[in-house]
Amino acid sequence: VMREFRGVWVATVDNLDWPSAPGLPTAEQKAELTAILDRAAALHLNAVIFQVRPSADALYESKLEPWSAFLTGRMGRPPAPLWDPLAFAVREAHARGLELHAWFNPFRARYPGDDGPAASSHVSRRLPGLVHQYGRYEWMDPGSAETRAMAIRVILDVVKRYDVDGVHIDDTFYPYPVSRGGRDVPFPDDATYRAYRKRGGTLSHDDWRRHSVDLFVEQLYHAVKQVKPWVKV
Repeated sequence: VMREFRGVWVATVDNLDWPSAPGLPTAEQKAELTAILDRAAALHLNAVIFQVRPSADALYESKLEPWSAFLTGRMGRPPAPLWDPLAFAVREAHARGLELHAWFNPFRARYPGDDGPAASSHVSRRLPGLVHQYGRYEWMDPGSAETRAMAIRVILDVVKRYDVDGVHIDDTFYPYPVSRGGRDVPFPDDATYRAYRKRGGTLSHDDWRRHSVDLFVEQLYHAVKQVKPWVKV
């Protein structure tokens, strides 16, 4: 009986944990990921939390978002030879008695470590109105219903197509304040907030932001449970 959750994060953003560098040959990527799973099993862990969407990109085969530059070295470029890291991770984790949880960043659009050109299928090019430059990052506005729906659509696509045991969401908040000249620079969501007020909304700006994130978490939870009730959120 599994009484404890003993998990380990495997971060792909900026090649923190895996793969060790972008653009490695497929055989090396598989060997590195296998070593992580072997180590997790040897330590008697029971879950691996695998980052599959660091910044509106994908470390799995997706028709919704481009391949991640952290995997292949260039956003939108498929791995060569072609393989699906998430399908591989699920299969190999389960073979070792480990749960595999898919980890998503719902609102981050670009990470500074990915300084190459955005793929044509990336949200910053498909729907540039949803993306805001804020400091060194690009973010989608959590107050936008379209942003929230997009993230949920991506996560449900994974839940439906892969035998994941859970989904994790990280950076599920507005970004930390950016300072300029000793003063905080406001996150550029005034237009979204004004639209909310015009529709009759009464919350303060900060409370509306908190409500937007709460709403996203609630919508995601119910959406996942409707598709696969056994998948953890």
